[in-house]
Amino acid sequence: MAKKSKVASKKSAEEHAPTVTDYMENPEALQESLSKSQEFATSHKNLLTGVFAAVILVLGGFFYYQWYNSNQEVTAQEQLFPAIFYLEKDSLNKALDGDGNFTDGFVAIAEDYSSTKAGNLASFYAGVSYLKLGEFDNAITYLEQFDESGVLIEAREYCLLGDAYMEKGDFANAVTNYKKASETDPNKEFTSIYLMKLALAYEATDDFESAREAYQKIIDNYKDSQELSKAKRYLAKIAKK
Repeated sequence: MAKKSKVASKKSAEEHAPTVTDYMENPEALQESLSKSQEFATSHKNLLTGVFAAVILVLGGFFYYQWYNSNQEVTAQEQLFPAIFYLEKDSLNKALDGDGNFTDGFVAIAEDYSSTKAGNLASFYAGVSYLKLGEFDNAITYLEQFDESGVLIEAREYCLLGDAYMEKGDFANAVTNYKKASETDPNKEFTSIYLMKLALAYEATDDFESAREAYQKIIDNYKDSQELSKAKRYLAKIAKK
């Protein structure tokens, strides 16, 4: 019975709650409401001040991060371009460790600017540089550290990882990465190359059936590729294996 009375009381309160129309027609009701709001603000001054300060702190932190990250990106790009120049000129040590003047090198850029796109790309180029130097473990470390963006560079990353594992004699991991490369956005420019490497990696593991399948894909799907004649020749060699 008491519960019913409580519900009825709540309903009655809701029915008599002032509306916008009430305030417009009765200025005294509006004044009373504003007075109550002022009383709340006064009695909870410390709380409201704390909430306001917290909001300002969060917004300030956000905008500072955006500004800081933007400046970091610019600096990282300025460091990256000379290092890429050294890589293209096969000055690999300068590309990796810097020249003491224009760039600190891919390794430092990747570490110091890891939150930027340029820093991320530096990891990729560091992996490429170490691969050229024959330092395959370092190449794998930096290539795996790279957070791929875009299917073409993703496929290229898998291929380079396959190359590094192949050089180490880790044919199983080479197969895994070459397979990923060949299946990432197949195209006429690069996929036949990835399939050729995949087939050779399969041969290294004595998986000749899978190697034949990879060669056959080149023959069937990439008739204009430079790998076509090699695929036919290599397929003939392992036809009876």
